[in-house]
Amino acid sequence: MGAGPSPTSPATSIPVSTAAPAPSPTATPTPEPPAPPVSPAAAPCATAVTMSVWAHYDDDLIFANPVLQDAMAAGDCVRTVFVTASDAGRGMAYSQGRELGILRAYNTMRGQEGFWSENRVTLLSGAELSQFSPDGDPDITIAFLRLPDGNLNGDGFSSTGHATLPKLLDGAIADLSPVTGAPALSSEGLVVSVAELIQAYEPARLLTHVPSDSAEWSAGDHPDHGATGTYARAAWQRAGFPAGQVLYALGYPSASLPANVGGDVLTQKIAAFRTYAAQDPVVTCATDAACLAKPRFGEWLQRNHLRSEAELFPAG
Repeated sequence: MGAGPSPTSPATSIPVSTAAPAPSPTATPTPEPPAPPVSPAAAPCATAVTMSVWAHYDDDLIFANPVLQDAMAAGDCVRTVFVTASDAGRGMAYSQGRELGILRAYNTMRGQEGFWSENRVTLLSGAELSQFSPDGDPDITIAFLRLPDGNLNGDGFSSTGHATLPKLLDGAIADLSPVTGAPALSSEGLVVSVAELIQAYEPARLLTHVPSDSAEWSAGDHPDHGATGTYARAAWQRAGFPAGQVLYALGYPSASLPANVGGDVLTQKIAAFRTYAAQDPVVTCATDAACLAKPRFGEWLQRNHLRSEAELFPAG
């Protein structure tokens, strides 16, 4: 029988590991994509936004009202964009007079007199834009790109080198310079600029001219109207705006359709137009009757015919 351990012998130690357990691998977090840059034209609104894009100063008053008037009455924000300077080859003084007329007409529509302040911005696209809002009323914004007026035949005017929006659209010219001397816009640049404004303004609905490739209702309209409508259509498609929220206002051809604006609504529509026309010697009219007696203008004022995207482009 073997001998047991001596009482004085040291006990045998059993080693115990003190190393920390190996950590389990953790996944590397996926970085958040950077937020898209905010357009300097952004104009936040707490209510619904009605945005419209027009060729000339007064197209909105003649062909879109009472839609804009009703939007203001409902407390909605209104964002209006004018593509041309509406200069008619007459120079900047005439164009600026028409701009003043539009600002005053919007005062009439909103039922409040007051001054407007200008905010000049360079869009992310590089286009230069003048934005005006009434002092203390950011719910209304009017923006001017000031490209040359194209004339009734689309050939423009000698004073602006016969450069026009329709020529830009059909590729006859590579770019188009604003009458202010701001940087020229290519066809793509104009689409991108208007798309940026659509995204910046976040409208609930968008109004513009009938595009030039709408066979039924573009014939006989001003060439600038059709070109503006075409560019606006390309822009809302680029911006991902819902087609069901787009409306096209019939222009010159609307005179052949039944009158559908009358009574107090017509009186309000004429009031805004008269305010504008006081600054435009070509169309000035001192009374409602005089406005209605003006050839073509009288017919247009009594009409407001809109078409949806599906109605103009059923196979689109």
